[in-house]
Amino acid sequence: MPPMERVAVIGVPMDLGAGRRGVDMGPSALRYARLLEELEALGFSVEDLGDLRVPLAETLRKRKGSYLEEIRQVALELQERLRALPEGVFPIVLGGDHSLSMGSVSGVARGRIGVIWVDAHADFNTPETSPSGNIHGMPLAVLAGLGDERLTQAFQAVDPKDVVLVGVRSLDPGEKRLLKEMGVLVYTMHEVDRLGIARIAEEALERLEGLPLHVSLDADVLDPTLAPGVGTPVPGGLTYREAHLLMEILAQSGRVQSLDLVEVNPILDEKNRTAEMMVGLALSLLGKRIL
Repeated sequence: MPPMERVAVIGVPMDLGAGRRGVDMGPSALRYARLLEELEALGFSVEDLGDLRVPLAETLRKRKGSYLEEIRQVALELQERLRALPEGVFPIVLGGDHSLSMGSVSGVARGRIGVIWVDAHADFNTPETSPSGNIHGMPLAVLAGLGDERLTQAFQAVDPKDVVLVGVRSLDPGEKRLLKEMGVLVYTMHEVDRLGIARIAEEALERLEGLPLHVSLDADVLDPTLAPGVGTPVPGGLTYREAHLLMEILAQSGRVQSLDLVEVNPILDEKNRTAEMMVGLALSLLGKRIL
């Protein structure tokens, strides 16, 4: 696949899928961390498409289904905007909570696609298995065809066997069962510790051989000591170098076509550290090297 020289950035300032407020400010934090300027310094032509309009939670009455219809509409608009991009443009979607990935993955999928979901959580719940009912814990299941029909009909886009999860360390009982049933490849932090991130990255690329790749990067995959600005921190995450090495090896494959940067919550952060970490990882994924 030819290298992409054009990047399109689009923000989705949504926190309707999350249990804690503040992640709607993630796109601003990522821009403030100089994402666009740093991409241009790498030699990319960068276009900022601005932010989608997302209703404020304060203006909505929370119903059963946790803002499902509002989230669905935002994800549909994101899907449409991404499908309208010309070929050869690398989209980076700035979140916002992880429910936006229903729209991003389905929007960039032009045929079969491999998804590398880098996250402390599997986001593989359904309304029946979810303890919280929050939709940001469900997008990967929806993309694989599980969950509320109003979502799966619009966003089902991947074969579960074309999904690799990396960095997982917090799973609900129902998710464990569904992941096994659907044949999703999961590398928990136990495997990261035992095998090392380089081997995991290489095995993931081998599993998804021949497919264009979408990387969905959740800030909470990082250890909370590095990335405190997340709503659902889980101790024992990826180190700085593990995360960068993963991105560097994926970059060397030349197959990554699109990226989500999600779940940055500036309210919970320290001096925008988490957004700066995520920008650094995005740069590694797009080819920035030490030497």
